[in-house]
Amino acid sequence: MERRDFLRQVSGGALATVLAGGTGMAAAAAPGARAQRAPARRKAGAAGRPNVIILITDQTSAGLTKRSGYKFDTSPTLDRLAANGVDFRRAYCTIPACVPSRTSMLTGRWPQATRVRMNLDPQDAFFSQDVYQVAHDQGYRTALCGKNHTYKTAQGVDFWRQYDHNKGYKAPGASADIAGFEKWMDELDFNVALEPAPFPLETQLPYRIVSDAIEFMRTTRDQPFFMQVSIPEPHDPEQVPHPYWDMFPPDEIPERCAGREALERLGYRANWLDRLQRAGFPDTEKVWRRYVSNYIGALRMIDDQVARMLDFMDKQGLLDNTIIVRVADHGDYLMEYGLARKGVGLPELLTHIPMIWNGPGIKPRPEVGETAFVSMADVMPTICEAMGAEIPPGVQGRSLLPLLKGEDFPAEEFRSITAQVGVGGLYYDEKDDIPVTVSRGTGGHWDELNGITQSGNAQMVRMGDWKLIYDMMGYGQLYNLKTDPCELTNLFNQPQHAADQATMMAELAMWTIRNQDSLPTGPQNNKYRTKWARPHNWYAPYRHGTAPTAFIP
Repeated sequence: MERRDFLRQVSGGALATVLAGGTGMAAAAAPGARAQRAPARRKAGAAGRPNVIILITDQTSAGLTKRSGYKFDTSPTLDRLAANGVDFRRAYCTIPACVPSRTSMLTGRWPQATRVRMNLDPQDAFFSQDVYQVAHDQGYRTALCGKNHTYKTAQGVDFWRQYDHNKGYKAPGASADIAGFEKWMDELDFNVALEPAPFPLETQLPYRIVSDAIEFMRTTRDQPFFMQVSIPEPHDPEQVPHPYWDMFPPDEIPERCAGREALERLGYRANWLDRLQRAGFPDTEKVWRRYVSNYIGALRMIDDQVARMLDFMDKQGLLDNTIIVRVADHGDYLMEYGLARKGVGLPELLTHIPMIWNGPGIKPRPEVGETAFVSMADVMPTICEAMGAEIPPGVQGRSLLPLLKGEDFPAEEFRSITAQVGVGGLYYDEKDDIPVTVSRGTGGHWDELNGITQSGNAQMVRMGDWKLIYDMMGYGQLYNLKTDPCELTNLFNQPQHAADQATMMAELAMWTIRNQDSLPTGPQNNKYRTKWARPHNWYAPYRHGTAPTAFIP
């Protein structure tokens, strides 16, 4: 099947189901909102350069779609995109927090290089060029539709429609229901909703953000475009309207890998987070199935809006020349261990993210998607090369473009990946006796990202079935995820796993040294002439032997 026919089937078929009442109201737009078929197919872009859309959702764990083995069909449209593109099953964020992870996505740099390691310091971002600037220099029209939560401002971006978790851009003459919805969202105070949202779908942020994206594409004619469609859901507050409420009934939600009984094995800070959570919203554990039901209901709501966007693109002749990359900034505990949201450590639930690439020239490669370890930091350099631009100095991520196009690549380059967490200093522990009130607000407000949960520094590496976490104190965690997917049996320093531990420690050391910052490059370029890994920012082709190896350069 040709990509055009496939995507037309995805968008039209999904939309037809919606219109028939099968999944809800995704296409029941306000009068005039559905685009009419263009009289002729138009091909945005110039000189064959593709349009690029980053479709990013917030706090979305991997493995929650039918295609990935989940019980419920939460994302049929995205699953079809994955089946006809490259679906990376081993994709990881650089850090499980919004601002630093999104900064990595835009700059191609890990947080220790960007200097952004928490949500309160976006202005500290350090880089040579970000993907928006590269796109602008390549003649692209640029847009942000949705959540920003980075150092970016409207200056230098051609189309800017910003949202946060509770509110966002309102078109002139917007319905009074939107103000009512946003007030209701504020009243939830980021906690799980115990009733369906009492406002129409058109007030929901995914619907409004996709409408803005459609407006941007409708007004972009004679140049290629780069657009970030950034949807705040399914991030808390976990809420959905009908028909997504109870679309996946709470009593049918799969059992957890581990409940609150596992907290005693997760350390002081996880238990402190549990106390904070219970102080802010005492019923969180009691309603954990409702939490998950609303969360995955939001995934389906998002998916229906993606179908609406694809339908518009098909009718405007944009699909044939548009690369779509679907990612998430980090994951969610999903009430495993009794925990909501995010906060402590580097568990798979928080670091393992979905990543799908679909577009012109991208060939389905299941074997690559199943084996290659990739990162949020790889998004930016891949887009640079897709636009025909050179990867800027200081970028640490690797271009995935050859993997997407079916070309040969060194498997060793993608045999592992790293992520990090923490803002530095020592860990807070029971001796400090910090009350949870330090991270409480009024009413039911509680903030899981705080000085206690984010204290210290730790870094992880994933390779094969293994995962190693090591921190500034010399504390180690070693897990075999094939036999211990819940990460509850720490094998670190057990003699029978000494060889595996040594291998993983060497891999982590390699990544840590590789990601030491090479910026600024100013004076050194004239004298030292830094040798960059061109093309693709791959190191493996320059390596003598297979790391770790005995060699003196």
